[in-house]
Amino acid sequence: MSRTNASGGPGGMPDATSAVDFSRRTLAAQAMGKVDPATRAVVMPLHVATTFIRDPDNGYSSGFSYARPDNATVREAEAVLAMLEGAEAGAMLFGSGMAAATAVFGALEPGDHVVAGTVMYWALKRWLREEMPRRGIAVDFVGTDDLDALRGAVRPGATKLVWIETPGNPLWTVTDIAAAAEIAHAAGARLAVDSTAASPFHTRPLALGADLVMHSATKILNGHSDVVAGVLAGATADPFWGRIGGIRAGSGGILGPFEAYLLMRSLRTFHLRAAAQSAGAGRLAGRLQGHPHVARVLYPGLPDDPGHAVAARQMRDGFGFMLSIRVAGGEPAAIGTAARVRLWKRATSLGGVESLIEHRASVEGPGSPCPPDLLRLSTGIEDTDDLFHDLDAALRGAHAG
Repeated sequence: MSRTNASGGPGGMPDATSAVDFSRRTLAAQAMGKVDPATRAVVMPLHVATTFIRDPDNGYSSGFSYARPDNATVREAEAVLAMLEGAEAGAMLFGSGMAAATAVFGALEPGDHVVAGTVMYWALKRWLREEMPRRGIAVDFVGTDDLDALRGAVRPGATKLVWIETPGNPLWTVTDIAAAAEIAHAAGARLAVDSTAASPFHTRPLALGADLVMHSATKILNGHSDVVAGVLAGATADPFWGRIGGIRAGSGGILGPFEAYLLMRSLRTFHLRAAAQSAGAGRLAGRLQGHPHVARVLYPGLPDDPGHAVAARQMRDGFGFMLSIRVAGGEPAAIGTAARVRLWKRATSLGGVESLIEHRASVEGPGSPCPPDLLRLSTGIEDTDDLFHDLDAALRGAHAG
């Protein structure tokens, strides 16, 4: 487990010995060890005020002036997230993962060039196709797991951003982050990584050379299917990072304080949930391999997965909570399987404590790289035997019926 000094940065542990290093798991469990100075409560209060008193000299010595650009509860959650990612520039919370991602692209200039992955979150890919040409920004999509293809897609001097998602939703392709960073930087571009499916439990992209990391915090970081949120963490507080902050402040894209409060609650158990969900996904992937009604299991933790070697090098403590199966019998059998589950929930999203199943091609529609026989599985914290037997019965029922 990586460790960090408790006395460094905002949110240090005031009641702990500052010379002692604490693990990230410990710091997250204690929400950086902060204690409410007014009540000595171990849970920080929820701050919902929208405006703040000026000093007699017309200044704001508290550091707060208005709620649209800043909030004390949001700052607390951001401190934990920055610690988890090892982000020198800090972290910024947004009202959704899409809001976080689009703020990055919004900080680009007309005439800039972007390279993004063929396999990535479908809603963002669609947004890039529709919106970037209107802003005078060219986007090329390439299989980023193919480093030669990635190298050939960047344009030295013109490419300003390389955006990768690893593992890539919903095929769970794995991109070598360190190699992608070298390619991007050699071309004069920044590397941004959507690490939603890996989470900082498994991968810390900034330590591998990335400049920005994005999460849909709606997913496993919150993990309770009751908060929509997004987060960016930065390696360097440079002018580009400053432009992203300006976009958030100007557009009102900051996460609400109540959502930040709930997210902070969830971050305190993040390591426990991530470990359990990853272990469950690994067991399910192994048991589904060889199933008579499963044509293929897509999971980077399987030794024969094309991305396994890279995943084993850049992921730790498991390979994540997401997997997909390609159902023998094609699309009708896949849809029929999802229709027959009793324990798995047929719902969009991922990373919650409840296990979800989705026929992803139906959601993404024409142009999706998702095969029509694929079911995306988000593993929760239920008993793995129960999850397997429920899916097994549904697979057999779909083929019998």
